[in-house]
Amino acid sequence: MKAGNLNTLFQRISKTFPALRMKLKQAGMDDRPEDFIKKTFVSAFYMTTGLVVALFLVLAKLNVLKGVLFLIVPIIFFVMFMYMIRLPDVRISKKEKDISKEIVFAGRFIIIELESGVPLYTAMVNVSKNYEVIGRYFKEITDKVDLGTSMEDALNEAVEFIPSNDFRKILWQMINSIRTGADVAKSLYSVMEQITRDQITEVNKYGKKLNPLAMFYMIVAVILPSLGITMLIILSSFIQFELSLTILISLACFLGFVQFMFIAMIKFSRPAIEF
Repeated sequence: MKAGNLNTLFQRISKTFPALRMKLKQAGMDDRPEDFIKKTFVSAFYMTTGLVVALFLVLAKLNVLKGVLFLIVPIIFFVMFMYMIRLPDVRISKKEKDISKEIVFAGRFIIIELESGVPLYTAMVNVSKNYEVIGRYFKEITDKVDLGTSMEDALNEAVEFIPSNDFRKILWQMINSIRTGADVAKSLYSVMEQITRDQITEVNKYGKKLNPLAMFYMIVAVILPSLGITMLIILSSFIQFELSLTILISLACFLGFVQFMFIAMIKFSRPAIEF
C-alpha cells in the first residue's frame, strides 16, 4: 500500500474518533490526530507481531495446534490498537489526579491572596511559583496576559484544554467574576467548599471499597492458589498427569500477574487527594 493511501486511511480512522484532537491537547500531546493514529497503528503492529511469535514458540513446544493462532491475529491486532489508542485518556487521567492533589491547597492559596488585597494576576503568578502541577497552567495564563491577551480570553483558552473538572470550575468562577465585576474571592470560596466536600466523599467511598477488595484478594490471590496447587499436585498423582517445571512456572507467573492486577486495581481506585 502506498504512503499516500496509508495517510488517507489514517485520516479516515482519525475521523471515527472525533474527540481525539481535544484529548490530545488535554493530554499535552502535540501530535495531530492522523499522526497519532499512525504511531498507534505501527506500535500495535509491532506488539502483535512480538506476541504472535512468542505464542507460536510456546504452542510449538507444547505441541498444540499452531494454525489457530494465525486466525486470531486480526483480533489481537484490534485489541492492541484499541488499547493503545487510549493513551491520551491515560495521560489525561494522570494529569487530573496530579491536579486533584493540589487543587484544594492552590484554591485556598488564591483566596488568601485575594483577601489580602493582592490582584488576581499577581495571585496567579504566586501560585505558578508555589505549585508544580497547577502552577504550570497558571503560568501559561499569565504568559498569555504578558503577551497582550486579556485576562478573560486567557482564562477561556485555558478552560478548554484543562483535564480537570474541578480546575475548570475555579477558572469559570474567575471568568464570571471578571465579567460581572463580582468579588473573585467570595465566588471561589463557595467553589472550594464544594470541591472539598466532593473529595471527602471520595475518601469515604474508597474506605468502603477496601474491605471487600481485601477479602477478595485473600480468597483469589492467596487462599485459592495455595489450596489449588496442593489439590492439583494430589490429583496429578491419581490421574497420572505430569506436572512439569514449565507448567509450574507458568502457574507461578499467572498468580504473580493476578496479584499485580489486584495491587494495581487498589492503587488505581485510590483517590488522588492529599490533606
